[in-house]
Amino acid sequence: MEIGYVVVAAVLAVALVGSAFGKLTRSRQVVDSLTGVGVPLKLFPALAACEIAGAAGLVVGIWWPPLGIAGAIGVVLYFVLAVGQHLRKKDFKGMPPAGTLLVLAVVALVLRLVSL
Repeated sequence: MEIGYVVVAAVLAVALVGSAFGKLTRSRQVVDSLTGVGVPLKLFPALAACEIAGAAGLVVGIWWPPLGIAGAIGVVLYFVLAVGQHLRKKDFKGMPPAGTLLVLAVVALVLRLVSL
């Protein structure tokens, strides 16, 4: 299970950093997707910070499991809210990326918990 966590955590961390980069650089695709569901531009830095913190927690959690658990819980909550916002606005095109990252975050959490 430990190897599984390392793989999932690494993949998820890379995706989170990429997503944060898109928010910080105001990528057209990211701006269109998020503003389309009602997220104001002023929240982009805070959302990016949450993603970077989650990625860091997942990676450090490879060596310190409690931080991996905390990081995974944070990422799960982040993407539950993201999926909820897409559902609330009936934005089904934006659902697959957020839903996929939510599933990866849940898998990371479960793998970190069972490998204690």
